[in-house]
Amino acid sequence: MPLNVVVIFFEIVVLILAFSVHECAHAWTANRLGDPTARMLGRVTLNPIKHLDPVGSILFPLISLVYGGFLVGWAKPTPVTGRNFKNYRRDDILVTLAGPASNLLSASIALILLIVIKHILPADDRSIITAVAIAQHIPGVATEGLPALFPIALFLYFVIFINLLLFVFNLIPLPPLDGSHVLRHFLPYKAAQLYDRMGMFSLIILFLVGGRFISALFSPLYNIFNHILFSV
Repeated sequence: MPLNVVVIFFEIVVLILAFSVHECAHAWTANRLGDPTARMLGRVTLNPIKHLDPVGSILFPLISLVYGGFLVGWAKPTPVTGRNFKNYRRDDILVTLAGPASNLLSASIALILLIVIKHILPADDRSIITAVAIAQHIPGVATEGLPALFPIALFLYFVIFINLLLFVFNLIPLPPLDGSHVLRHFLPYKAAQLYDRMGMFSLIILFLVGGRFISALFSPLYNIFNHILFSV
């Protein structure tokens, strides 16, 4: 099977898993804070069928793949009934931030597992170096004679890469992303109503400036993870 097909397959699988963890975290946190709405709708689950959104989970990532951009997107919003919270503003912000936090946690767990693999099987340093090169789409990467654990190393590195992207992407303060849901709590009422009605304008803004915003925040965080991976 051609390497580029394998890479795309890994990216899509990891992206779908990341979406599922993200939305499950929203639903689980809401339930813990007193709102069972998402739980009753079956959203406290890692089953991707419950979470995928046609535009954010399929169309937007496909456009990103075609144009060589960051593989990012969003899933179906987790329903929240705010009146069930004891402290609406605080609890709604916590539920919102639980999604990006789950992506950061997933990336951190994958980082720890890669470090363990590196120390238990020193020969797999090459697997990790190759996985990094493939994730960064460096051309001409040689994959012949790699250790047996290379697919696991590649999968785990994509877990780091894509979850860090989603962590940063979802903090962009534009609807329907989580960053906008947090920001609206700090806006005056009329401004918040206007903000919520941005609709397609927010998608246009995402296409125009989203890549620059992601690059500015993603690169430092990504470099920290790489530094830890190769220095610990």
